[in-house]
Amino acid sequence: MNIVAFGASASKKSINKIFAHFVAQQFKGTVDLLDLNDYPLPLYTVDIEQEIGIPIEVKVFDKKLERADLIVISLAEHNGTYTAVFKNLFDWVSRHRLKMFEGKNVVLVSTAPGGRGGKGVMDAALVRFPIHGATILGHFSLPKFYENFSIETGIIDEALKNDFNSFIQETEVK
Repeated sequence: MNIVAFGASASKKSINKIFAHFVAQQFKGTVDLLDLNDYPLPLYTVDIEQEIGIPIEVKVFDKKLERADLIVISLAEHNGTYTAVFKNLFDWVSRHRLKMFEGKNVVLVSTAPGGRGGKGVMDAALVRFPIHGATILGHFSLPKFYENFSIETGIIDEALKNDFNSFIQETEVK
């Protein structure tokens, strides 16, 4: 199985990129971990699209999504919703291919330093992504990343670890 995973953040030390990779490794397959910094784009506007067309970075990113059997996205949250870099990429790709997740199984996760674990952005994605064709297999939010996660061992808190393991079992791709 070809798994594409990414953290929806441009932070060089993105906790969501770390978490996306961790989650993707729970599934059987080859993981292609993407970095949104590899897809620099101008801020989307209709005027810019008319002027320059669809940038090659958009087509490259979209091709990665097309080839995936499973997409794992760890949603970073800024002010209760998508980060600017992810929203911009999302806007560009949806202009190239509106149903960018069509026929794709998607696992949504989020994490944040705070106690809500990215709940606001998760709620937005759960509504929006199916409109773009996503079959959402499941979703999980990890609060207080720095207290509840270790790169060496994964999720530390036993209750959260149990919830996560149940989430993975329920979202197994058949």
